Amino acid sequence: MDDLIKALNALLGADAVLEGVEARQSAFGWGRLGKPLAVVRPKSTQEVAAVLRLCHEAGQAVVPWGGRTGLVEGAYADGAVALSLERMNRVVEVDAAGATMTVEAGCILQQVCETADSSDLFFPLDLGARGSATIGGNISTNAGGNRVIRYGMMRELVLGLEAVLADGTVISSLNRLIKNNAGYDLKHIFIGSEGTLGIVTRAVLRLRPKPVSQNVALLAIDSFEMLPRVLRSVERSLGGMLSAFEVMWEDFYRLVTTPPAQGTAPIPHGHSYYVLLEAMGGDQAEDGARFESALAAELDNGQVANAIVAKSKAECQRLWALRDDVAQVVRHAPFFTFDVSLPISEMEEYVREVRQALLSRWPATALMVFGHLGDGNLHLIPCVGDGSHETRAAVENIIYDALRSRRGSVSAEHGIGLEKRQYLSYSRNAQEIALMRALKQTLDPRNILNPGKIFG
Repeated sequence: MDDLIKALNALLGADAVLEGVEARQSAFGWGRLGKPLAVVRPKSTQEVAAVLRLCHEAGQAVVPWGGRTGLVEGAYADGAVALSLERMNRVVEVDAAGATMTVEAGCILQQVCETADSSDLFFPLDLGARGSATIGGNISTNAGGNRVIRYGMMRELVLGLEAVLADGTVISSLNRLIKNNAGYDLKHIFIGSEGTLGIVTRAVLRLRPKPVSQNVALLAIDSFEMLPRVLRSVERSLGGMLSAFEVMWEDFYRLVTTPPAQGTAPIPHGHSYYVLLEAMGGDQAEDGARFESALAAELDNGQVANAIVAKSKAECQRLWALRDDVAQVVRHAPFFTFDVSLPISEMEEYVREVRQALLSRWPATALMVFGHLGDGNLHLIPCVGDGSHETRAAVENIIYDALRSRRGSVSAEHGIGLEKRQYLSYSRNAQEIALMRALKQTLDPRNILNPGKIFG
């Protein structure tokens, strides 16, 4: 591959191509990244296209890199050319009248949110990796996050995009229209495809009016059956303002509110579930009164055991910090992370079955559960065993077998990557997988784009 590396250097310049030790040193992230053959850092769509043309001709695997915050080894690039979009990080344009923002794929999510805010607009995607995750990565995994219940997944937040195919062909479909039924909506081919069908280089994002009010509360609820009742009741009472309904099982809440965690317990321990509730609207005084009235009704009817309402932005941030403090699980290492979705009506029994199966095999198991219950997404973190591959495989069988029988998804929002590909058939039927493979063969016949991911 020396000729390819020389060609890449000639194309991009030596400072844009990292090899050897430099390439390995740049391979850091939240999961395994392997040892890339080289890391290339193009500055434009045209350079991305030129890189892919060279790699396509050479039959060289290419793995796109964004913020490398994924948890399913979707950016594993051992022996591949890692194509980092870190230099393609500009906000190209904000159209305030049309409520859109055009950005390059390497733009950091937090920068997008702050830019929208400075224009009196709002980009609603919010997740724990907001300070390092890139828009290209969010698109490639169809990211969800905390506000899906109101604003939808990343798929609902993208109006148009530009992508480069494996052979270097540029597909520029930078649509700005909410309504556009002129033929196939090609952006959906690339959203959620984990970089296996094309590399997204630019996107047109849909913005919303900047909320004037934000009301946040923490609720304590003593039985699972009350959770969906409270969810639907509060949704109805708030008339569309509900933006988050995050549930923490008691074990997780205790973990993030006891030392050495910095958070303290705003509501005492001892309840089964703790709900972080957020509503956004257009008038702080009126919305605040409506929010408190809705919570008072839930307390009065006995569905909520206790509640506190944040009285300042700082208090809102402190409550959200509890939910975001997932790093506390390192206190129980080794641990494994899972991201699943299933019907709300199945969740209580599902978690009970998984917990019992884990404890029967590993009596010292700690299982942390939390998630975006409003949209059916749970995160499970079993702290168990010795961290070996054999242990992980056994834990996966427990987690996914219980999910399969309930027709859930093995990936709610993180993708499939390498980690979950053997379980894809648990959530997709044979005909669906065959069509996925046909799309892959059509768009990437030499299998150079993120090979081995999703279904191998």
